Amino acid sequence: MRDVPIKLGPLAILLTVVCICMTTLAILTFTTARADMNLASTYAGTVKTRYALEEEGQEFLAEALKEGAVPAGTGLKDGIYTKTFEKDGAYLRIAFTFDSGRYEIREWIHGKHWEPDESAGNLWDGD
Repeated sequence: MRDVPIKLGPLAILLTVVCICMTTLAILTFTTARADMNLASTYAGTVKTRYALEEEGQEFLAEALKEGAVPAGTGLKDGIYTKTFEKDGAYLRIAFTFDSGRYEIREWIHGKHWEPDESAGNLWDGD
């Protein structure tokens, strides 16, 4: 009986390609997971700030209802009182009317102060 020699060349090339593909996929998985973690952390901070502002606004209105009067530090324009709370670049603006011990919420807006990034360098602005 004659032994047939096994040629390892094609098998070695196949295993090399599989290893390269697996390494590439592992790196992509790691970087995607890290980006997801950073995004989740940023979102958690935003939600935490928003809920803190929401709590401040709710406490402000509860205190105002308990006292039965418009609290100090509240702005008045065209019969509508406004109060703005700020924290970490975000804000909550409340606008309400007050009539004989009764409040009516006109506006309850969450927002974030935004400034455009001017660090783009010497690029053409389109004019």
